[in-house]
Amino acid sequence: MSATTAGRYLNLLEASYLVVRVPAYAVNRTKRLIKSPKLYWGDPGVALFLSREPEPRGAHLENLILCDLLAFSDVSPLPTEVFHWRTANGEEVDFVVEHQRSLLPVEVKSTKNPRLRNAAHLRTFRREYGDRALPGLLVHCGDRVDWLTSEVLAVPWWKLI
Repeated sequence: MSATTAGRYLNLLEASYLVVRVPAYAVNRTKRLIKSPKLYWGDPGVALFLSREPEPRGAHLENLILCDLLAFSDVSPLPTEVFHWRTANGEEVDFVVEHQRSLLPVEVKSTKNPRLRNAAHLRTFRREYGDRALPGLLVHCGDRVDWLTSEVLAVPWWKLI
């Protein structure tokens, strides 16, 4: 299949809300960033059903959180956008919510017991973007809300939705 045809199919899937493209967050910085968008299901319930998984975790959990962030951005009275961030050497933050001039980095993990090591890329992102970056949000499958450090808050996914 040609790239043009694949692009048309992706545009059609996106226009019909079957898939969502999340663009990369990038500004002129010293790190090499991956600038291609990430694809997600438009309806994580359909994806979860098709996978026959009993509950959201991994990519399905990430997709569920994305849909909640997109709903927030749609109803926000001020311009709000959702991106992802990934460097060429593999550092990645699942979502970056840009609201006014602030950046909220969000990492989604399937763990029930979040640790500081789960937040390594959130901390890297915060160092890279300085004062624009708010404390990071580590979304997990556990039941505790806890500050892992002064710059990372761990929150169960079901408390956000």
